[in-house]
Amino acid sequence: QVQLVESGGGLVQAGGSLRLSCAASGRTFSPAAMGWFRQAPGQEREFVAAIRKVGDSTVYADSVKGRFTISRDNAKNMVNLQMNSLKPEDTAVYYCAASKIYSNNIYNYQSHRGYDTWGQGTQVTVSS
Repeated sequence: QVQLVESGGGLVQAGGSLRLSCAASGRTFSPAAMGWFRQAPGQEREFVAAIRKVGDSTVYADSVKGRFTISRDNAKNMVNLQMNSLKPEDTAVYYCAASKIYSNNIYNYQSHRGYDTWGQGTQVTVSS
């Protein structure tokens, strides 16, 4: 059974930075892609960023492009999300997810339906 555990959330002022990490545990863990999603109160879960295992190609939501960077360490079974220039509208619970589905098209990983394993989430609050 694979488990994902997020860490690094917290309270930060607008313009600040946070680094989220997602650690995977389990006997065999080799996802095709890892992603980050977020959900604000009263809103649907939305895509933030994804990274493929092969080639390390990435894709970002327009709202975070240029401010957030996703990276992964395959040897440590970890994926990170560096968040810079944070805005109050970035406030949400951030979830890490893993997908077993291999796709040549990185944009296929923008949908939550492609992910089969989820973490419990970590709260990010950005004050104005």
